[in-house]
Amino acid sequence: MKATVRLLPLILCVSFCVAVQQLLAQDWVHVSTNMAQEKIRLAAADFKPVGDDPQTPALKATFDAVLYNDLSAAGIFDLVSKSMSPQATPGSPQEIQLAQWAAAPASATDVAFGALSVSNGRLIVYGWLDDTRNTTNPQVLGKQYNETASQDLARTLAHRFADEIIKQLGGGVNGIAETSIYFVSSRSGSKEIWAMDYDGENQRQVTHLGTISNSPRISPDGSRLAFASLGREGWSIRMYSLDLNRMVSFPSGTAGGANFSPAWSSDGTKLAFSSSRSGDPEIWVCDAGGGNLHKLTSFRGPDVAPTWNPKTNSQIAWVSGRTGLPQIYTMDQDGGNIQRITDGGYATSPSWSPNGQILAFSWRRNYGPGDPGARDIHIIDLASLRWDQITHESGSNDFPSWAPDGRHIVFERQDGHRTDIWSMLADGTDQRQLTHTGNNTMPNWSWK
Repeated sequence: MKATVRLLPLILCVSFCVAVQQLLAQDWVHVSTNMAQEKIRLAAADFKPVGDDPQTPALKATFDAVLYNDLSAAGIFDLVSKSMSPQATPGSPQEIQLAQWAAAPASATDVAFGALSVSNGRLIVYGWLDDTRNTTNPQVLGKQYNETASQDLARTLAHRFADEIIKQLGGGVNGIAETSIYFVSSRSGSKEIWAMDYDGENQRQVTHLGTISNSPRISPDGSRLAFASLGREGWSIRMYSLDLNRMVSFPSGTAGGANFSPAWSSDGTKLAFSSSRSGDPEIWVCDAGGGNLHKLTSFRGPDVAPTWNPKTNSQIAWVSGRTGLPQIYTMDQDGGNIQRITDGGYATSPSWSPNGQILAFSWRRNYGPGDPGARDIHIIDLASLRWDQITHESGSNDFPSWAPDGRHIVFERQDGHRTDIWSMLADGTDQRQLTHTGNNTMPNWSWK
């Protein structure tokens, strides 16, 4: 009994220390990824329908739902639920009663509202954002949109207004509602490159090659898609023009050996990839058009999966097996100043955050004989090498890719015989499944 009594304070102390460490880990994640530690209490009123055009109700329903979903997914808002919001639908600054939205149970500090109408085949939207605490000059944002009346453009305008709100209240960081995610899907019978909106909507096939393709990487300007594909000459880096809707030449990607895992520099002028044309897979770099090809690594063991520091373009992170099991390394863009980042286990698939401070990657931390391990997404601060695990006990997780806002990550999750694309906030919360058909892998978030 005395031993139990003596152990109790020790157990409580250990539990307290673990809890403090978890909180500190979340603090550095939130600070480093621009995620608000104190979320803004935001309300989104249903927009007021104006006029009697028969298209108005359906387009308004789409606009309201998409706007609410975009704001809910932003990661910086404590969004007021519809059940706690006033039933009013203010269509203009003159109609809104801010005291209603500031009062409990809504308790909103900011409220988005507006009016929507259809006239002569045009969808017209007026949107406002007001600060409920500023009774003399509450307007924070006012926008007007005018597009062809359609369901697609109702979604687009909701995305656009949501991004304006997110930028205004989120420290000037652009929202991601109009971004896209590229990925590999087998749903058509072969592994082709597909694209979808950031929220999983509008999924569409990009390539139709009838072979195995992987590792899609969209260019910073959104005009070209680099990926690896199996053809008559083996594995090649291929290039698809989204402007021309066809394949275009990329000669550096086909010259011998197996070529994999392309990666764009953030200025769009360079492409790094892995190639075994000189023997072992090494990291190579060329110009965007395929010129000035040169090798960066020359070590025994595979070097694969490069990713550029998007803030400076002066560093590349990649995976190397030079010490045995794959680990994450960084080097300068000329191949010098090599540093090992991970300290063991089985580490793959690095992705550099937009601010250049953090790497996301897949890590089997306890990989070894007799222990199959679990692949989970981790993030690591490159200055301190402090890391945090952000997926836990949910399938096998791989191929993280950062959203351009630095607050979201997309990744693949294998659960049983299915693999799908998921997104989450950079602290691992708010996980959302985006695909539900076929097997879907290797996502890549667009730059804008």
